[in-house]
Order: sequence, then C-alpha cells, then structure tokens
Amino acid sequence: MSTQMLFLATLIVLSSSLQSHAVEYTVTNNAGNTTGGTRFSSEIGIPYSCRTLTAATGFIWRVFHQHAPGDRKSVQKVSLFIETMDGVAYESNNEIHVSATYLGAFSGDVKGEFTGVLYHEMTHVWQWNGDGEAPGGLIEGIADFVRLRSGYVPGHWVGPGQGDRWDQGYDVTARFLDYCNGLRNGFVAKLNKKMRTGYSDSYFVDLLERSVDQLWKDYKAKYAT
Repeated sequence: MSTQMLFLATLIVLSSSLQSHAVEYTVTNNAGNTTGGTRFSSEIGIPYSCRTLTAATGFIWRVFHQHAPGDRKSVQKVSLFIETMDGVAYESNNEIHVSATYLGAFSGDVKGEFTGVLYHEMTHVWQWNGDGEAPGGLIEGIADFVRLRSGYVPGHWVGPGQGDRWDQGYDVTARFLDYCNGLRNGFVAKLNKKMRTGYSDSYFVDLLERSVDQLWKDYKAKYAT
C-alpha cells in the first residue's frame, strides 16, 4: 500500500470513529514534507488533532452553556487542514486552516500552541456572530476568551487591564470579557446567546446594568498603576 493510500485509509478511520455528538472531524496535512508539515506529523499528528477538535467542541458548549442541541449551530462536520500559507490560522464555513509555515517556525511548545489555536478557531465554528452585526473585535475576543478559559494562553498575550479599546479584539478583548464575566458568572454565555439573531452594545446594559464604555472605564481603573 502506498504512503498516500495508507494516509487516506487512516484519515477515513479517524473520520468515522472520532465523533462528538454526531459531529464528524477530519484532518488533512497538505503541507507534505515541508518543515511545518513534517513537524506537524512528528510532534502533533492527526489522532491528537481529532481528539483536540472533539474536546474543544465539548468545552465550548460548556462555556457557552449550550447544553441542548437547539442552543447550538447545526454543524455536522468540521474539517482541519494543515496548509503552507501566511499567518497563523483562520476558520471559514466550518473549515479550519492552520499554517504549517507558522508551526515550522514556532519556537517552544508547538503542540500547546497548536492546541490553543484550535480552541480559538473552533469557537468561530460554534459562536453566534450577531447575524453579521457584531464588531469583529468582539468576535475575536470571545474566541480568545474561550482560549483563555481553556488554559492554553501564549506568553505574548497582554495582561489584564491593557489595551486601548474594549473591542480591540483578541487578547485585549478576551481579558475585558473575563473581567465582565467576573461581574456576572456566565456573562459571556449569555452575551453569545443574545448574539444569535443580532447585536447591540445595549446587550452589556441588559446583562450588567452598565454601558460597555463605562465597563471599559471601570476595567481600566481597576488595573491602573
């Protein structure tokens, strides 16, 4: 059996056997014998990737308090591709693309970094986006909030209280959302639920009885030196 056929057979077995609540996961390494593709195969691998996708889905549902199928998006299949490309990763139409170039050049625990990236990108699969009306920085911030809660936090992230705007995105917004979640346990889950059909900054008032601008001021004041 050729190497390619063996890989495809392995992929089919993994696709059929590693499922979570009727969600199918597939992983394809398109980076071949590149530095990143080889490092993915030797230090991460397809079985671990499938297990991580499965674990991330369950974790995200718990963070979002999506205990019933009706609370969630209807997603039957999530596909992960390791690609030779710029950047780190992106999600589109339930497909996650991770840069083999990034993995190959990463200095440190590449498996831990890869895991954190998957938790972020899997959040994009499952989160509501306000029917396209929510700020992009909030969408990315919620994804990094999930990564923060998962414990796979990279060393380059900003600390609490840093940043210029609440919707700056990524780690800045994730830290702010963590502060808001501390004011009301389950805040992020409730915010995500409200974003199922639309978005308004007034959701912060509805849930925390303060405007998002006032919350940002209070947050910055808490960590001022």
